[in-house]
Amino acid sequence: MRDLSLHILDIAENSVDAGARRIGIRIVESRRRDRLTLEIVDDGRGMDKALRERVRDPFFTTKKERRIGLGLPMLVQAVRAADGTFSLSSRPGRKTKVRATFRLSHIDRKPLGDIAQTLAVLIAGHPDIDIRYVHKVDGRAYLFDTRNLRAQLGAVSLAAPHATTLITQDIQDGLTRIRRTS
Repeated sequence: MRDLSLHILDIAENSVDAGARRIGIRIVESRRRDRLTLEIVDDGRGMDKALRERVRDPFFTTKKERRIGLGLPMLVQAVRAADGTFSLSSRPGRKTKVRATFRLSHIDRKPLGDIAQTLAVLIAGHPDIDIRYVHKVDGRAYLFDTRNLRAQLGAVSLAAPHATTLITQDIQDGLTRIRRTS
């Protein structure tokens, strides 16, 4: 995966596969601390200790259509390459939380990528899942929540083309706003 937004998409898709109805995605950029943190939390089925250990193995997957699962192992590799840390916490029947922290200025840190388009694709593909996205840059925050958007759009599906355009534009505008004042 060339950028971090694709890792976020992969983990969120795993959350949906695990039966999640709510997914929280949080990104924190701190120039002062020289850190970029990604956090994805879901309310899916969770994992026991044995499964938590196995998901880091690239030759293990729970998916039937393929025999390898590179998502988390590739994220762990990206974290290590950028002087970061990785954690995975989960228990059966409880939330799962994936947290990856990178040194923001590290030359080998992957770029964030097009997070607005990535989230728009995720939401369009799963319009009934509640997704809450928070992005902080040096203390300034932007929040996007599909529950708020559903309330505004009424009967219009979040998978509708104009909804996807609205989502992408809103996220792009929000990120520009919190970065502009940096």
